[in-house]
Amino acid sequence: MTDRRLAGPVRIVGTGLLGTSIGLSLTARGVDVELADISPASLELAIDYGAGREAQPDSQPQLIVVCVPPDVTARTVAEQLRDFPNALVTDVASVKVAPLRDLRALGADLSRYIGSHPMAGRERSGAIAARADLFIGRPWVIAGHHEISYGTAAPVEQLALDLGAVPIEMTAEEHDRNVALVSHTPQVVSSLLARRLTDASDSAAALAGQGLRDTTRIASSDPELWVQILRANAPSIVETLRAYRDDLDEVIGALEAPDAAGSRRTLAESLAGGNAGVSRLPGKHGQARHFSRLIVLVDDKPGELARLLTEIGEFGVNMEDLRLEHSPGAQIGLAEISVLPAAEARLVKELESRGWKISEALA
Repeated sequence: MTDRRLAGPVRIVGTGLLGTSIGLSLTARGVDVELADISPASLELAIDYGAGREAQPDSQPQLIVVCVPPDVTARTVAEQLRDFPNALVTDVASVKVAPLRDLRALGADLSRYIGSHPMAGRERSGAIAARADLFIGRPWVIAGHHEISYGTAAPVEQLALDLGAVPIEMTAEEHDRNVALVSHTPQVVSSLLARRLTDASDSAAALAGQGLRDTTRIASSDPELWVQILRANAPSIVETLRAYRDDLDEVIGALEAPDAAGSRRTLAESLAGGNAGVSRLPGKHGQARHFSRLIVLVDDKPGELARLLTEIGEFGVNMEDLRLEHSPGAQIGLAEISVLPAAEARLVKELESRGWKISEALA
């Protein structure tokens, strides 16, 4: 592929999930990528996967992307700024205030540094989990500051665009406040909920459905990495968790006296608040649209899901989202399909005419 904005070479320091994924995507677009990592084994694995070539001492990178844990981000960025005086350096750490503050304290050349953060990831880590399409359609925050010019920072925006991401500009402070709400607090809540499962009986675990799986999915994330992230953004996370704790206390109080005056209203308003909040989440392509959902029963045998998706396409209905769940103890899957409300009735009719069973329709 030649549809690229960056000319390269691009130097990637750190060949974990994000570093290797960036390398895979840029290499596929014909960008010259050089890889560096303190771990020879990690470096060789990323090279074997095709994420780039090993960096050479005399290289002259256009852009350096630092993809290392938060506790060594500032030090690594400072080293790259020192060793490559003609390169622009960015990092992809999930906190932005602390690296910028530490770099100032180190006296680093901030006229060639700008922090960034792709809002993408997986529960699994390392090069083995990397994907070239990891960033497609995902926000990529670029945290500008007054020591760098817009023109100098342009390659980071080009990087995001080459990876298929959507560049979003905000300050480091805005970024850390925002991710505390949409990323860091969800990790804590998910982990604490999943922790309740450690003492659950086998019979209770067997009843787990998609709701529990959805709310605990990110609880599988790396604890060591998340300790660093939470510590680096502690003030913003504490503020969000305190508000969450206040909401929990209200619900607990209502449930402790469910027949008391006002308890039902408290519960109803708490749940309605959740409805209002989730409605603010953008849909596909960032669209603020509401979708209808219907659940189709799919026999658990080869080719059935493919047949369902093919037939939906034949009906001329655009599927906005798809989620799969297996029914415990039954050889059947549940395909939850989201479509525009105007298409729901026709899709149900067409599917039923071809023998598909619709479990329920949810607006």
